[in-house]
Formats: sequence, C-alpha cells, structure tokens
Amino acid sequence: MLKIRLRRMGARNNPFYRVVVSDSRNTPTASALEEIGYYDVTKNPAQVNIDTARAQHWISRGAQVSPTVKRLLGQVAKSA
Repeated sequence: MLKIRLRRMGARNNPFYRVVVSDSRNTPTASALEEIGYYDVTKNPAQVNIDTARAQHWISRGAQVSPTVKRLLGQVAKSA
C-alpha cells in the first residue's frame, strides 16, 4: 500500500521534513517513489510547500495520507 508521509532530514536539533510517497511496508527513510514537497519547522512561521496536484494524483491512485500530512495539506489549501 502506498502512503504519503514525512521523511525526517536535517541534522540533530535542526529537523527538516520532505513529503514523500512510498510503500508503507518500508521504513520512512527508505527510497521513495516521489518527493512532492517539504516542511521546514525551523523557520518562523514554519514553511510548507506541497504540490497539491501530485498529492491528489497519488490519492486518486489509492495512496493513504498520514494524519500530519493531511493537516499540512489543509494548511496549503487554506493559504492558496
């Protein structure tokens, strides 16, 4: 099953997340099918950039969205 979720990047005490589409059976740091955005929590306010068209494409193909990514998609839709 495909899942749209966050992949933690960055250094210790400096988190940076990429929004990726990957197989749910793999670890979040394993190779992903596609990277569709990023979430930078170190900025004030936090920066969120997600390609909503690609997210909708993968959701229509049956990908499940993690709760955090679902919240971030709502923020992106609200700000656009």
